[in-house]
Order: sequence, then C-alpha cells, then structure tokens
Amino acid sequence: MTAGSAGGDLINGKLLQPCDSDIGSWMAKAFDLAKDALENGEVPVGCLMVYNNEVLGKGRNEVNESKNATRHAEMAALDQVLDWCRAQQLDAAGVWEHMVVYVTVEPCVMCAAALRLLHVPLVVFGCKNERFGGCGSVLDISTADLPHTGTSFKCIRGHRAEEAVEMLKIFYKQENPNAPKPNVRKCEASPEGGSVVIQKQSPEEDGLKMATSD
Repeated sequence: MTAGSAGGDLINGKLLQPCDSDIGSWMAKAFDLAKDALENGEVPVGCLMVYNNEVLGKGRNEVNESKNATRHAEMAALDQVLDWCRAQQLDAAGVWEHMVVYVTVEPCVMCAAALRLLHVPLVVFGCKNERFGGCGSVLDISTADLPHTGTSFKCIRGHRAEEAVEMLKIFYKQENPNAPKPNVRKCEASPEGGSVVIQKQSPEEDGLKMATSD
C-alpha cells in the first residue's frame, strides 16, 4: 500500500491507520533526523515512534559515533520508548500494540525482527533497503509465517523514497572517517635480484564495513 491511500482502516483490530497528512507530518520529522545523521557522519536514517499522536521515541543512526553496529535509528528510538514506559509505570506491551513507526529507510532484518517481536502493528518507511531490508527487499519479516515469533505488521512504503535514496548516495560518496583502513600484505620476497609484490586488500574484500545501512 502506498502513502497516498486514505486513512481510517483498522490495523490488527486496534490501531486506526493515520491519514495522509499525518503521515507527511511525521515523516518530515523523521527526515530531519536523517539529515542530522548525515551531517554527523552517519548513514542518513531517521526514525519516530508515535503513540496516541505523541512521539515517545526518536532516533537516528549512531553506528559510527558509538562504534556499535546495532545502533540503528529504530534501536535508538526503541530505547526511548522503553524508558518512557518505565517512567510512566506502564506495561510496554500495551503501548507497542498501538505504536506507529516512521522511518526514512526500510528497516533492516534486525530492526524488522525487533518490531515484530514487540507486536508493532504499522511501519511507514521511505525507500527500500536493497541490501539489508527486512520488510520485503531481502526478507519479509513483516508478513512471514513465523510461529511464536511476534506478530506480523503492515507496511506503508515509498513516502519520499527518492529523497531518502539521494541522501544515502551523498553519504556513500563521501569519505567515511570511521571506515577501516585497507590492509597491506607483503608477499614473500622472491629470490635475490627479484621483486617484492605488495598486495592491497580493500575493507570490502575483508568483509568489513563500518557504515552499516538500515
């Protein structure tokens, strides 16, 4: 379903789907977070978690800053929601069942699995995540038949997708100061009078990549 569809449908019999204007407003705030990530040398992904028309959690990628590959925008926002529930002495399970997640890029497999386990009913995202996407691009965690593994959730795809893609292109064109340096290996010296061959391996060849995309 695209972002242009009318709101008003019940999701999982509990959550009223937001209307187009609400989606546009919340996604604009998520894109502001993504821009902040880009300006701070992070993969430009921003996320809002909205409950009863109130933002309980917001985040952007913090992978390079924290040197922790799991600190995606969704995880940063998720932690804030849990903190809010503890402060309000509320059962988090009841809150998650009425949560809408807005994120500029399709959640990765890890984040999609976390949202499913929390029983989040609706995720609105911008562009596809062709390398790591967990909502249909690589795996479809959102709707797959996974017994005893949370609840499937609905996705509204494609809101400002081209803008999200352009931001990712800008990030990957610039030098990432936190990326590992290429390894240089010296081969064994050849016999006297011969030459020494130096082979250079890129981080990708070593299977390394600090700038993890959502």
